Amino acid sequence: MSAWIEKRFGLNKNNTTTRTEMMAGLTTFVTMAYIIAIQPSLMSDAGMPAGSVMVTTLLVSAIFSIIMGLFTNRPFAMAPAMGGNAFFAYTIVASGVATYQTALGMVFISGMAFFLLTIFGIREAIANMLPKNIKLAVGAAVGIFITATGLKNAGLITANDSGDGLTLASLHNSSIMLSIIGLVIILGLMGRQIKGAVLYGIVITTVIGIPLGLTTMPETFFQAPPNPAPIMFQVDWLQALQFAFIPLIFTFFTGDFFSSMGTLLGVGAKADLLDKNGDLPGIKKPFLVDSLATVFGSMAGSTTVTTYIESASGVDAGGRTGLTAVSTGALFFVSLLVTPLFLMIPGEATAPALIVIGLTMLSSLKDINFENTEESLVAFLTVLITGFTFSIANGIVFGVLAYVVIKILTGKIKEIPIGLFILCIPLVYYLWLV
Repeated sequence: MSAWIEKRFGLNKNNTTTRTEMMAGLTTFVTMAYIIAIQPSLMSDAGMPAGSVMVTTLLVSAIFSIIMGLFTNRPFAMAPAMGGNAFFAYTIVASGVATYQTALGMVFISGMAFFLLTIFGIREAIANMLPKNIKLAVGAAVGIFITATGLKNAGLITANDSGDGLTLASLHNSSIMLSIIGLVIILGLMGRQIKGAVLYGIVITTVIGIPLGLTTMPETFFQAPPNPAPIMFQVDWLQALQFAFIPLIFTFFTGDFFSSMGTLLGVGAKADLLDKNGDLPGIKKPFLVDSLATVFGSMAGSTTVTTYIESASGVDAGGRTGLTAVSTGALFFVSLLVTPLFLMIPGEATAPALIVIGLTMLSSLKDINFENTEESLVAFLTVLITGFTFSIANGIVFGVLAYVVIKILTGKIKEIPIGLFILCIPLVYYLWLV
């Protein structure tokens, strides 16, 4: 078995071990396990049975994380996309625009568009065509996004009384204090260079949360999974082909297109997988898995399935190969029987992990020439827009458009690839829809 693992994943070549990869897979899983609880909650507001959604979420996350690991040999885990699920549940279904069956049809169509663009190499061409400073900024932008997610989940940052800005939340709150304790623990473990510091920090914080009443012990750790049949194969893609739904499909498409690309480049940078031009070699393979996951996920009753930025936590724990993703996928399968065990992990335990991981991803900015205003301004906008709009896609869109505009204004239009001019057309339309 060990010989097959070595041959399949090349652990020695990537300076890693089976234990490290499996620990990294566990770290990724624990960090993204919140989707097991959040996805059913959101989809129940769209009229979908929560139990069935939970099982579907676990199945698509397990299957496509394993496929990603085996097919690409990259440490990228997959699950239903945050943001896309809220758009699905509230903007489309809960508002009465369409039924969840029709909304699944929109996801299916966007997934097929992903697949076709990937097969013809267009997604890969766009990724390679992006200016290097944007690619470098994407890693930091993903880090800002992860940190912002952690701060939000921890409750440390909140809207001020006037509602026009952010402020530090009151620390007279046991939930916030637990997050701060978790942050101190993880930083302390990392300072001592302990491998698996993030995972150990999550576990310790979860235990501390028990006497505080923030970690709820389940009545049982084992239970049979609910029946997913009610939401499987309910895709109404014919109804979704209405002209009025094109903007909604385009929003699904553009958001996931750039979010997945940003995640692959950002996490790839953290794992030292990018080449000298800031490209991820063989990016077509993860793009292909990403697109197929959305297509088959919609047929199973799931919203857009994408590569998760929480994969960075596994990379931080030492994960470098597809064995990390396979390990994460296997744990999603195991969770079908022990969901109470993972659902007991409070958000206060995973939030500090996200904060720390995001901060470690800012290192990609060191390779940007800040003495060059053109280069630094584009990178700055990419990171800034990502952080303030809470969207990786928005950050990349603004970065690309800013790059083109600045080059035109400075008389360097010949430096702009023709493809970028073409790309600007749908990007402007995307911003118009937003």
